[in-house]
Amino acid sequence: MNNILNLTVAIATVAITGCSQLTPTTSTDYTQYVDQYIGTGEHGHVFMGVSTPFGAVQLGPSNYSQAWDWCSGYHWTDSAIVGFSMTHLSGTGIGDLGDVALMPVTGDIILSARGEDRDYSTNFYSQFNRNKEKPELGRYSVHLDRYDVDVELTSTARTGMHRYNFNTPSNSAAIVFDLANGLGWDAATEGLIKFENDSTISGYRFSKGWANDQRLFFYAQLSKPIASISTSEGSFINVGEEYRTERNIVKANLKDGNVKQVIVKMAISPVSIENAKQNMQSEVVGWDFDEIVNQNKLEWNNELSKIEVETKNLDDLKIFYTALYHTMIAPSIFNDINGDYRYADKTFNIKAQNDKRNYTTLSLWDTYRAAQPLMTIIHPEKVNEIVQTMLNIYTEQGFLPIWHLHGNETGCMVGNPAIPVVVDAYLKGFRDYDINLAYEAVKVSALQDHRDMDWYKKLGYIPCDTIVESVSKTLEYAMADGCVALMAQEMDNAEDYQLFSTRSQSYRHYFDPTTKFLRPKTADGKWKSPFDPARAVPGINDYTEGNAWQYTFMVPHDIQGLVDLFGSNEMLISKLDSLFTTETKLDKDAAIDVSGLIGLYAHGNEPSHHIAYIYGAIGQQWKTAEMVRRILKEMYTTEPDGLCGNEDTGQMSAWYVLSSMGIYQMHPGAGEFIIGSPIFDNVKINTGNNKFFQIKVNDNSIANKYIQKASLNGKEYTKSSIKHSDIVAGGILELWMGNTPNENFGKQ
Repeated sequence: MNNILNLTVAIATVAITGCSQLTPTTSTDYTQYVDQYIGTGEHGHVFMGVSTPFGAVQLGPSNYSQAWDWCSGYHWTDSAIVGFSMTHLSGTGIGDLGDVALMPVTGDIILSARGEDRDYSTNFYSQFNRNKEKPELGRYSVHLDRYDVDVELTSTARTGMHRYNFNTPSNSAAIVFDLANGLGWDAATEGLIKFENDSTISGYRFSKGWANDQRLFFYAQLSKPIASISTSEGSFINVGEEYRTERNIVKANLKDGNVKQVIVKMAISPVSIENAKQNMQSEVVGWDFDEIVNQNKLEWNNELSKIEVETKNLDDLKIFYTALYHTMIAPSIFNDINGDYRYADKTFNIKAQNDKRNYTTLSLWDTYRAAQPLMTIIHPEKVNEIVQTMLNIYTEQGFLPIWHLHGNETGCMVGNPAIPVVVDAYLKGFRDYDINLAYEAVKVSALQDHRDMDWYKKLGYIPCDTIVESVSKTLEYAMADGCVALMAQEMDNAEDYQLFSTRSQSYRHYFDPTTKFLRPKTADGKWKSPFDPARAVPGINDYTEGNAWQYTFMVPHDIQGLVDLFGSNEMLISKLDSLFTTETKLDKDAAIDVSGLIGLYAHGNEPSHHIAYIYGAIGQQWKTAEMVRRILKEMYTTEPDGLCGNEDTGQMSAWYVLSSMGIYQMHPGAGEFIIGSPIFDNVKINTGNNKFFQIKVNDNSIANKYIQKASLNGKEYTKSSIKHSDIVAGGILELWMGNTPNENFGKQ
């Protein structure tokens, strides 16, 4: 394919002792189009640094600030670095992790945790200049002004590698090992530093925060000998000794005078120091930093090359491949090279996963909508592993994960968001796990009494006079129940199909025929009054990070049922039109997540993400095309504030990846993608097993956003959707575009 503006770069094959040799799948350097600054401004909360696709390590700078917009540890507006941490989150609304930060230093410093004020006399952070910072896939570089040190970072799946160049050679050169400072809510509870020999430091960091009991072990080696290790208490550690404290910061003083360069490699493990050591020995042998950079870059190119796009617009290329990169930071590997991982049941037993990888960072309320469906197309080899991970968690904690992080159930967000992921995988034919256990897991999880489900089961809905965010909780449970019903039907379980089909209609309790909104209702069946459909105040709201305007359409599993409530396609379309055109001021204390507004459509928050595709599902595909093109243009840019809301571990970007190609799965679990309006002239998707699906777009332009006609594998195609099975089987969807709507295309 002669794409990407004809810019190609040859990538050499790299072999690393102890690692599997990778072969390039492409001669195009896709990494050149990834701009890691996108999403680091405003409220994007995107991770900055180095990682491998779905790797356990997210190694990067942690800024001094701890405010909400620093949930990832980094924000475009900041100019101070307190260390380079091994773990970070990307795009979340709560800060955590930031485990085991290193910091190269010179001279006299104070080994203390962050304070409220930035003061060189009380901490060891350094200012940096954006002009001397260079993020790229495979390598992150920055200059620390305070110490005149150039820092470079790279990584493998479980090991991070640091290269420090001391531009002013110093006989006081040292490296701080910081186990005290975490990110956001994270607080250290116990730390261990062990001075194993003059080039090796190991230990662990236990902490609590969003994930209430985190345990991370590490093993680090230095390319220069260590003279001594000094502690924040003024004491010294000798070789062979251990240092334990709740909030642990030490300084490894380098032995050689006038140190010019030192390399540090550090592996992590959720299980033990010994496993961390094995991880390093398997993934990184020797000290060739540049070799690891090339290996990392090769891994990213092999993943990014799974989708090739053609366009004359360089900005669209940058946004697309940056978005695709964002979808592969999480979920992250949570098992060691030998298969060990730590249970989620608080007994902290160790289990071997054998040949499947175990994962963490499961932000499922966000990712079930687009990121997981995208994975079923371009990462089929990972889908069974994700499902198996969820079944492990079910076995260990008694229900499927909600928002799982480092062996902990955070319980964050509403609904049963793992259910659509498991059901979607099952219905698409991913069944390399215990199918009966999978069905048991979705059914048992849907029949719990926790998280206000007792009310849901008793009344058929959750009442607003007892429970906050009642409407959103009910709608999410109803959607998940609709997915359970589909799985029950596929497994010929008529009784369960009837039960969960009925429960999936629970949203009907909230439909107010007078206002035409899904409106909160009290336990005695009365409408909540007064009622303001634009109200979105956290803590007292009936909707999760949104309002009635957005959540009235949160019925992706039963659009026909929503049509029936409104009375006709035309009446539902009229309501949709109003959503995108109604201009109403939100409360001054409205949820910050209600962002990326077009009228009262809020693209900055996930419950809106399917809404533009409802048009296509009910006979007006041209309006889907029109609105999707507008969202793509207005809500995604190449600037640091190029995301209109939290990245949410890949969901915001997954919406862009799918929509810019012209498809989106509106109904979780249905395996059907609504056709939108691709912005690219040609798309080629590697769906695995040497099969490719191409979307060829004729006469495409900014004005020509409407589909005039289509063909699938050479035959006329008039539907507004395409099945997952048709995509992964390979073939060609060809579209002919024009500047006026063809109102008959996709009319059903």
